[in-house]
Amino acid sequence: MKYDLSRHRLENSKEKLDTAEILLTNGKYKDSASRSYYAIFSAARALLAIKSLDSSKHSGVIALFNQHFVKTGVVRKEMSKLLGGAKAVRERSDYADFVIVSKEEAQEQVQSAKEFIETVEEALNQMSIRGEFRVKP
Repeated sequence: MKYDLSRHRLENSKEKLDTAEILLTNGKYKDSASRSYYAIFSAARALLAIKSLDSSKHSGVIALFNQHFVKTGVVRKEMSKLLGGAKAVRERSDYADFVIVSKEEAQEQVQSAKEFIETVEEALNQMSIRGEFRVKP
């Protein structure tokens, strides 16, 4: 079941990334940045599912991700920075008044989400035992 949940969350992450790219193409930079963050967030939760971990708070998910996957070397330390940075941009774009997210910033967020998702896929594949859990053929 935890493998099914992980796969589901990873697919959800990719769907959010697709939406972020559509929004970026259509000049909706704030919403694109927000969707990029949620793509990253969902991918982080895909990894947490493998260890039957989750949190109802974004800060909890980030703390668990850092504790179980960054500090243990499963993923590079840069992934923690991508996650934290994307969260900060999302909070600013979703909650602050008079915020402008530039095209370049939205593009960076989309690129960060792509990198994060690829890293999670690699980590999940490395964690698989004898091919029982594969996210890529």
